[in-house]
Amino acid sequence: MNKPLRRVAIFCGLLVLALLLRDNWLQFVRADELNAHPKNRRVQIERYSNERGNIIVDGKPITGSVDSGDEYFTYKRTYVDGPMWAPVTGYASQAYDANQIEKIEDGILTGNDDRLFFDRTLSMFTGEKKKGGDVVTTLNGAAQKAAFEGLGKNTGAVVAIEPSTGKILALASTPSYDPSSFAGYSGTDEKAWVALEKDKNKPKQNRALREIYPPGSVFKVVTAAAALEAGKVKDIDAATDTPEGWKIPLSTLPMKNHSGGCANASLNEALRISCNSVFAKLGDDVGRDKMVETAEKFGFNAEQFTPVRSSASVYDKNADRGGNALSSIGQFNTATTPLQMAMVTAAIANDGKLMKPYMIDQLRAPNLDVIKQNEPEEMSQPVSPENAQKLQAMMENVVSNGTGSKADLKMDGVKVGGKTGTAQHGEKNAKRPYAWFISYAKTDQGSPVAVAVIVEDAKGLGREDISGGGLAAPIAKAVMKAVLKSRG
Repeated sequence: MNKPLRRVAIFCGLLVLALLLRDNWLQFVRADELNAHPKNRRVQIERYSNERGNIIVDGKPITGSVDSGDEYFTYKRTYVDGPMWAPVTGYASQAYDANQIEKIEDGILTGNDDRLFFDRTLSMFTGEKKKGGDVVTTLNGAAQKAAFEGLGKNTGAVVAIEPSTGKILALASTPSYDPSSFAGYSGTDEKAWVALEKDKNKPKQNRALREIYPPGSVFKVVTAAAALEAGKVKDIDAATDTPEGWKIPLSTLPMKNHSGGCANASLNEALRISCNSVFAKLGDDVGRDKMVETAEKFGFNAEQFTPVRSSASVYDKNADRGGNALSSIGQFNTATTPLQMAMVTAAIANDGKLMKPYMIDQLRAPNLDVIKQNEPEEMSQPVSPENAQKLQAMMENVVSNGTGSKADLKMDGVKVGGKTGTAQHGEKNAKRPYAWFISYAKTDQGSPVAVAVIVEDAKGLGREDISGGGLAAPIAKAVMKAVLKSRG
């Protein structure tokens, strides 16, 4: 071979080698990245070329698939009571991708998960159409309905948890949206999506998991737990050394109480009438580091995964003494999700043991074989059983004799514990306050449900009419009642 031909051959060989290297790089190194790329329409088309599996509540699907009549996107997602379940399911849209459970468990729902390889292979031989698997949730349909209808036209959220397992029984957020309205690829779907994006009320925001609020007085149960654990209080009915005009550290300002009888009030009485001075002083006595430690044992300062991600609730690690005292009554920089306050309540109801919250019970193959079963998992022990029972006695006193009376179920063999909160916020507390209520129901067999409710904006009510006991407690009561009735 002469020299010019040899050079051409070498050059062509290098081109072939470069092509092979590029091909292997794309197929093996960048395959996952390219498959997940938002501009890769083949992924979206393939996602809707077969019927998706369903999301299941109480043994029944709350999702479905219908023939969309589109040349590329064969099937379109449908939802039963879409606005009620949107905070749980999320959405699956031909045009706008997916989120929440629809996104996290997309592999199971489309049938593309590696664990469904055998089902896909078998369908090739049997000629059956490929179908996705199912996601079975821990949700309780009656509790979810009670939460959603209880919130009504108000802006807010509800989370209910089974304390002994961490199973999420209800997860409601209002205002909500219908995922079916933009599940397709048409101009109508686009208009629905754009309208939701522009809506100032943020209906797509999952307030139960992603919004953090000042907790106000409901945080006092965390401060009470810290005081008991640190040994600052041993007898919940003994008088505390708290003057009426107790001054905030590093300040000349006295702590204001909104009710009389707070001077030297016992811990039990202070929770019943929600004394700011007693709990702010206790937070100062416990100290910032121990307050942070207790809050973090309950889950603060960390994101939670249910598996849908929940924003991290906040207890300030760097606050000075004055800031820590205010943080101890749910003010200053303290901020929390409704999920977090449901976790606090569930831990107290479960004799101090906090279970990891979760809302997917199992994943099922199209033939209904269980391919993954989630089991309860202990997260921490924020409070000893002895101190948890003291907290229960105090919270039950709030419902029996205090501001939480509207949550009392008045059912034989059932005790209810709770705590109200009305959280001020905005510059000089000028904005409408948030109404909070946390509670649990307890029987001889333990506590089947713990609830956190926030009403962020109550339509048609003035500031003076907004209170946790008046607005949020009846919603919590309805949710607890629904759970107890569903258990027979």
